[in-house]
Formats: sequence, structure tokens, C-alpha cells
Amino acid sequence: MDDLAAAFLGPGDDASIQEEDDGQQEQGSGTDSTTTARTLRRGILKAANLQDKLLEKLLAQVIPVDDGQPHGSGEAGGANEPSAFGERPGFTVGAMSNNFRRFNARIGVVFKFQAKALRVLSWRRPTHTLSLLAVYTFVCLDPYLIFVLPLAIALFGIFVPSFIARHPAPASSSEAHAVRNLGYSPRGPPLAPARTFKPTKELSRDFFRNLGDLQNVMDDYSVAHDKIIALVVPKTNFSDEALSSAIFVLLCGACALMTVTAHLIPWRYICLVAGWAAIWSNHPTVSRLIGEWQAQYLGAGEKGEQPSATAQAVHDNDKKLEQIQNHPPGPSPDSSLAAERAFDAWVRSDIILDDAPETREVEIFELQRQSDTSGEWEPWLFSPSPYDPLSAARIAGDRPTGTRFFEDVLPPEGWEWSGKKWALDLWSREWVEERIITGVEVETEGERWVYDIYNEHENGGNGGDNDDLGAALGDGDYETPVRSQDQSRHTPKIGPTICWEEGEEGMGRRGSWRRRRWVRMVKRKNVNAALN
Repeated sequence: MDDLAAAFLGPGDDASIQEEDDGQQEQGSGTDSTTTARTLRRGILKAANLQDKLLEKLLAQVIPVDDGQPHGSGEAGGANEPSAFGERPGFTVGAMSNNFRRFNARIGVVFKFQAKALRVLSWRRPTHTLSLLAVYTFVCLDPYLIFVLPLAIALFGIFVPSFIARHPAPASSSEAHAVRNLGYSPRGPPLAPARTFKPTKELSRDFFRNLGDLQNVMDDYSVAHDKIIALVVPKTNFSDEALSSAIFVLLCGACALMTVTAHLIPWRYICLVAGWAAIWSNHPTVSRLIGEWQAQYLGAGEKGEQPSATAQAVHDNDKKLEQIQNHPPGPSPDSSLAAERAFDAWVRSDIILDDAPETREVEIFELQRQSDTSGEWEPWLFSPSPYDPLSAARIAGDRPTGTRFFEDVLPPEGWEWSGKKWALDLWSREWVEERIITGVEVETEGERWVYDIYNEHENGGNGGDNDDLGAALGDGDYETPVRSQDQSRHTPKIGPTICWEEGEEGMGRRGSWRRRRWVRMVKRKNVNAALN
């Protein structure tokens, strides 16, 4: 059984068990009962680790296996880009259990610091709280003192207590008069061992106390997270677009205003007053007065009753209004409600949203090719590019790509058709000039075709219609003939070609391609409608 357990256990588990056993041996007791308890505990831990390994093997069959990439590395960065986390191990039950035990054994110092901070802020010892306020006042009045705080904390919070632990004061006894006049003297050799911090032993009282504190911290974090999400996200995620837009406008105005006037605001005194008010609000007397004021004016129900926390959490605006009307005249939140109404009215009146979706114009080019046998123009493709003589595809010898039918033309991704049908672009010369296309002849009347001017080098070696169509549509049944370099080199050259700027419309011989432009309106697709 030990061999099987050793095969399943990793080196980290054995190290943790050995570390705990060494800690127990340092404390010292060589009795048989202690040895038996240590042996039994080691066997229990090995059995638990064996169960973890078996559970890990079982989960490996259910949980998807990682793709081998380290945590935090993305595909866009490439394989050679170093990850921010480096090579980190994946999830395993044994490592998770071992790390959690180590973490819980060492987190006690954080909870002790949290408990001390709460005692100071809750006025358990007024002298400590007033000392904190004094330090906070000096820092607010002279902010450069904030750089002295780490040094002072290191001196009086680490070095002085450590020195006193090595040189303790004489212990008090019943004969107090004998040492009454003897003050504390740090002189002489060390009288006590130095302070060390060791992890809490597992299954000890402090270990389970850390577990309780850890579960409470997790609960507090979850509650705070949910409250922040419920308060902030609905106002900032544009679910209510008018409200989020109003807050955005206010933040932009505040940003512009603070850029100019930030140096005029007395930040030191504001921070000083805010800090004193926050700390004094935790004083028992002040806290009781605040609670009585809330119970009297902010929805306590009947006079003299204290409102419960649950009732205050679920009250909505209508309930608050009803309770306010039942109270006698006096200080009330009418001003805040009036401000809320004014803000809502401003949002409804001044924040104007674009209800109509965004629209754009898309284009498609109808390409036709002249047959070599009959001389008739044959429909070829509907392509997103005009396939003009100086286009990259024509120069590279590639065929146009697209679809053969109008019905197969799809809107861009994330858009949908707004217009019912395609419209012919009657301003053919405009889009030709915008693209700086040359070597073409433009029709300004009729069907608005834009023809290629005849080029002997291009038209002399064209293959058949079926070859061109198969290459354009990616059909493997067709093969495009390839001309050798010798044939291209010895092709006879004719005089210079004529572009449409050089003569009037209709002059010169036309090439084998012509195209015209069609346009249609599209609008942004509603994602919610698509999901529904």
C-alpha cells in the first residue's frame, strides 16, 4: 500500500508532510504516544493524498484537456511571445489541496491585521484612534509626510518590537517594591530568542479559525461584488441608453471642468474633513445618533420603531414616498427626491437618441465578357471589384471572383438589406474618376457600361470562355492555359493604347471586359432581434 501511495503522491505532498513532521520534532517529545500519533497522522495524510490523485485521474476524463498553451497566452501573440504568467501548471486536485492548506496556514497574519484595524476604527481604544487621526491630520496638511510612513512603520512596527522581544523587561513579581525603581534597560546580552513566524499547524485551533475568517471574507467579497454590480452596471452598460448617455455627458463635462479648476480646489482640507467624518461616524455615540436620525426621517414606519436592514434594502421609491407622506413636517428627503425628478426630466427632454439604425451604401460590379466566337457580351460575374485593366488581379493574371447571380450577393457581416432592390449607378464617370481608373471608355448615357480599351498584349493570349469562367468560380474541371515567358517576350507590340481621356466616347477599339456599378442600402443588424 505504501508503494502504491508513493507512486501516486508527488514530491510536493511528501515535502509538505515531512515539513510538518520536522516541525513537530522540533517541539520535542520522544514518547511512544507521540510517535504513534505522528505515524497515524502521516498515514491519514497519505491516504487523503491518494484519494486526491484518484479523483484527479477521474476528473481528467471529464474536464477538457488544455491545449498546451500557458495560462494567459493568446493566439494573437504568437508562439514565441512570452506569457505574463510564464509556464504555470494546470489544475490538479492534489496541487489545489496542498496549496490551499499552505495558504490557510499562512493567511493568519492578514486576518490579525484586519482585526487590529477594525479595533482602531471602531474606537475600542480611543487613544489609538485619536493617534491615528493625528497622523492622518499631519499627512493631509503636509502630503510629503506620506513617504515617511513606511519608514516609521518599519521602525516602530517591526524593529522595535523585535528588539524588545530579544531584550524583554523584567517580569513583575509579588515583591513589586523591590524593582519599583528599576526602569527598563536594553543593555546587556540578549535574554530571549528572536521572534519567528511559523505557519499554523494543520488541524489546530488557529488553522480552523483561519478557515472561518477565510469563509467570512469570501462571503463579504461576494456580497460587496453583487451590490457594486447591481448599483454600477445598470447605469453604465447602456441598458438604459438615455440614463447612461446622460451620465457620460456629465462625466465629460466634469472631466473638462476638473482639467481647468483642479488646482483651485483645497484637496488637503477636503481629505482632512472627509477622513475625520468617516472615522467619527464609527464612534458608538455618533453611530447611535445617525441611526436615530435615519429611523426618524428616512422611512422608519411608525415613530419609535427601528427599521430593519432587510426592509431598507427592498424599499423602492414608491414605498419611500408613501412613508414620507405619513411623517410629520420636518427635515425630509424631499430635496433629494426633487433633484431626482429634475434629473429624470432632464434626461427625458435633453438626451435625444438616434432611433433609426445606421445606414450605409454598398456596391457590386456587374462584369460581362465578350465572346471570342460570336462577339456578344455574355454575363459573367457580380464582383466586389471593378476588375479594371490596372487592378492588382489583372496585372497578376488572376481571374475575377464573385457570384453569378444577383440573388447570391449577401450584405456585409453585421448588416442587413435596407433597400428593396439594387439600383444602377448612373454616375459612371464619378466612380471611375474616384478610383483613378485609366485604360477604359465610359458610357455617360444608356446602360452606363465602362469598357476596357483594346490591348493586344492582353487579348492575344486569352483562353476560351469556359476556361475563364471556371477559373473565376474556382471550378477544378477547368484549366487555364499558361503562356511561357518566351511567348510573352516575342509577342508583337502594337502602338500605344488609347485611354478614355485621349478621345471622345466611342473612339478606339474596345477590349473584352466591361462593367457597371450597382448600389443598395444596408442597415445595422439588431443583435437582440437576431437572438430572439
